[in-house]
Amino acid sequence: QQLLLLGSLWLLAAPPVSSIYQRPTGSPAAPRLQYLLEPLHAVVHTQRGATVTLPCVLRALPRNYRVKWSKVEPANYLESVIIITNGLSHKNYGPLSPRVSLRHSHRYDASLTIANVALEDEGRYRCQLVNGLEDESVSLTLHLEGVVFPYQTSNGRYKFNYHEAKRACEQQDSRLATYQQLYKAWTEGLDWCNAGWVLDGTVHYPIINAREPCGGHLLLPGVRTYGARDKQKDRYDAFCFTSAVKGQVYFIRGHLNFKEAGQACRSHGAALAKVGQLYSAWKFSRLDRCDGGWLADGSVRYPIATPRERCGGLPEPGVRSFGFPNKDLRTYGTYCFAGR
Repeated sequence: QQLLLLGSLWLLAAPPVSSIYQRPTGSPAAPRLQYLLEPLHAVVHTQRGATVTLPCVLRALPRNYRVKWSKVEPANYLESVIIITNGLSHKNYGPLSPRVSLRHSHRYDASLTIANVALEDEGRYRCQLVNGLEDESVSLTLHLEGVVFPYQTSNGRYKFNYHEAKRACEQQDSRLATYQQLYKAWTEGLDWCNAGWVLDGTVHYPIINAREPCGGHLLLPGVRTYGARDKQKDRYDAFCFTSAVKGQVYFIRGHLNFKEAGQACRSHGAALAKVGQLYSAWKFSRLDRCDGGWLADGSVRYPIATPRERCGGLPEPGVRSFGFPNKDLRTYGTYCFAGR
């Protein structure tokens, strides 16, 4: 466990890959690549809904070459082809097809542009020059700024198999988090004692404050792991990931039951907010309210950007939860989402 954590910390601390053109003057090192330029930065940061470009530039144009862009899918470790070009024409493939294009700002430019970035676009991409025996490639990682949150059903913890966890996150305007996203969330303070699925089919839980029900007081803080589990039979919670949303989450005050909460949102031309939308508003818009409100899944939550004594008493910012109260209770207001 310690070795795993130390290895991950080393990865987090590693500097971005630099271009050979940034080396100090002196005896130049031989380039690792003959035709493709090493990218200045190996990680490209963006948010959901944005347009982003993954750089891939040739230093020379070989004869009869092709450039192939593909994405490595973390759930099955397979590469999905996105686009192939020979410099004169190109063809798009797969579900990304309607949203991708080549930047082609000059004849050496084979950079990939993705419009209206979606949650599932995060991950590792490969730009491969196909040139007979001299094939070469560069890899880039597309990183979405976002937030990870634990999620469970109204029936209590450990009710999801892998496929149910995946659907549950999607229903809340999010997706199953990757291990890397969960690890980053842990470094930023996520502390959760219940184990949950992540995208590659493994199960983990992040602990900041070691305590008896969560592995004991003697274990160091870290991301505890159960490893790969049976996706059909084993049941845990889910760790979901969401990013920015195009729209607004707002609160309607009142003493409403669940049905009345939905009607109140619809009367404003909106809908009951999903859990992922509330987390997004808390993360990106710093939504801060001390009032519990109904959400679309029947849970009651409230977002705290500035912790204070009368708003749950916890010292850290976060989205607090009242769980899944009886839907007939007229105790809470409601959080609505209006898209744009």
